[in-house]
Order: sequence, then structure tokens, then C-alpha cells
Amino acid sequence: MLEDKNVSKTSLAEVGEFGLINQIKEGFPIKLESSVKGIGDDAAVIDYKKEKVVISTDMLVEGVSFSWSYMPLRHLGYKAVVTAISDILAMNAIPKQLLVSIALSNRFTIEAVDEIYNGMKYACDKYNIDIVGGDTTSSLSGLVISLTAIGSAPQKEITYRNGAKENDLIVLSGDLGASFLGLQVLEREAQVTKVNPNNQPDFEQYSYLIERQLKPEARLDIINLLKELKVQPTSMIDISDGLSSEIIHLSKESGHGFSLYEEKIPLDSSVIKAAEEFKINPITCALSGGEDYELLFTINQKDFEKIKGNPHLTVIGHVTGKNEENYLITRGSEQMVPLTAQGWGVEKEEEEN
Repeated sequence: MLEDKNVSKTSLAEVGEFGLINQIKEGFPIKLESSVKGIGDDAAVIDYKKEKVVISTDMLVEGVSFSWSYMPLRHLGYKAVVTAISDILAMNAIPKQLLVSIALSNRFTIEAVDEIYNGMKYACDKYNIDIVGGDTTSSLSGLVISLTAIGSAPQKEITYRNGAKENDLIVLSGDLGASFLGLQVLEREAQVTKVNPNNQPDFEQYSYLIERQLKPEARLDIINLLKELKVQPTSMIDISDGLSSEIIHLSKESGHGFSLYEEKIPLDSSVIKAAEEFKINPITCALSGGEDYELLFTINQKDFEKIKGNPHLTVIGHVTGKNEENYLITRGSEQMVPLTAQGWGVEKEEEEN
């Protein structure tokens, strides 16, 4: 854990579970009309009137989802919120409320917990979300944060993974690969610091990459943009496991093939430079890196004129026929390379149990 050693610390035992809950409650007053009842009762009460409810869960586990060697507490809280609400946005819905459950070991002080929740509050204020409940418990193996994100949308606007049709265009928000390379930079410097505790890494040239890893942004702006442009996606997913894996998800659900053009995949200049430094193909970072939290979606060709030239959106391919394969069409030679999924997997030891 990264804490200021000069600040006084208060053990969780001093305030107890109910003291901790009351402290969390005070930091998250209700903002939204749809949040009828928040923290402090047996259950939250939410009223969305005529809209449909969209619910998703996410979990961050110490040592698996993040490492204290590079993850500041406040950034962890912020990132936890972003990862949870990104799944709601991927349904073309608007996130409204969060339930946050946290398991803590006795290593944590009340000040450390405050820092995590301060990061959550910063994200909730930015994206106009209420934390309306959750749970707290003890842990024997470090920190675990579980979030349930709740949102809403009119039924006609909700977008599923299975709606892509032949000849639809594949559209991507933002750029890819920066989060993965930011992680490589942070892990490299963490290893150097283990050997030389006096190491003072210079992250200036990697600022964009590191920010994409430690403080990613949920693309609420893209959902609002699509509404303004009157574009209804035919399918949608967020990019948490890498472009290749997400394309395969959309393909499997729709039963259609997808073809991507390598030259169309947007890469920031810092991604290209860092990939060369790490001797990695930057396209590999985009295809398999993950944690970009951009939105990947398909649209009917008739909507192309509405998005053409928009700096936030890039057409990167098209949907092919029923039961066809998924391919990356390479730059220059235009070879068709089959796409394979990377994404998350369990350790071999766990698979054998």
C-alpha cells in the first residue's frame, strides 16, 4: 500500500464496522432523483420510472487485479468505479448507482480506506453516480473490492452483443494499447526499485500510458455523442480484454464474421514509441493488451455519414457473412490473419483442481 508515513494512522479496530460504514455514508450524499434511498438502510431504493434497469458486477483483487508496488490508493478507487460503469455504457445505457463491497485485512488504516473512497467519490462526481450501499467485511488475504453497477435506458436504446448484421461497420472509440504499455512501464520500474530502493523513475515521457493504466476513463461521452448524432449501434462491448477478444465475443453472439484492417486501428504515437522500446508489435498491444475501456460497436452503413470525420470515432472494419471467420487484414500485404482470443484465464494449478 502507498501511504504517507508522516500522517497519523487510525486502525479499523478503533472505529469498528459501523463507524466505518457511517464514515462512508457521510461522504456519499444522494444526488440523483432516481436514488430514493441510499446507504443506511437494509436495501437501496431506486426508481427509474419507464426506463429498463441494467445491472453489472465487477471485482478487483489485490495481487491479481492490481499491485501496491505501483497503484496509489486513490487511483485504485477511481479505477474501480470506471471498470464497473464501463459495462453499463457498453449496453448503451447510462450508469446511475453503485453498490460497493470491500474486504479489508488488518493492514489497512482508516486513512487508507478514506483514500480509496475519495478516489471513488471523485469518479462518482465526474460521472454523476450515487453510491447507494454495499458491504464491508474482513479479509485474510489482502484487499478485495466488489462493485455492482446499476444503470438505465429506454428499452429501444439498449444495445446487446448479438445484433451485428452483415455489412455493418465496426467502429471504435479512442485509441488502443496505451494501458497495456503503461503497465509494462510500471512493472519494470517496480522491479528496478526492488533492487535499488533509492530509484527515482522518470515517468514524464510515459505520462499518457501510465494515466491510461492507473486512471482510465469510462466513455460516457461516446454514449452521449451517439445520442446526439442519432446513431443506434447494432451491437456493442467495452474493451477490457483486448480488441481481439472483444471482436470474437461480438462475432460469436451475432453468428457473423468480422474483418479488421490493421492500418485502421488507432494508436497513439506514445504507444508506437514505447512498443519499440519493449520490442513489441504495437498492434499486438491493441489486439491483446486490454484495460483500454474504449467502446467497440457496430452500426448500419446508412449511419456512416453521421460519424464520418468525427475525431472520437474510427471505422476499423466490417461485418461479414453468417458463420464466417474473424480476420485481421494486415497492412500492405493485405494477408488475412485469423483472430484469436487472449483475455483473462485461470492459472493452470486452478484448472486442475
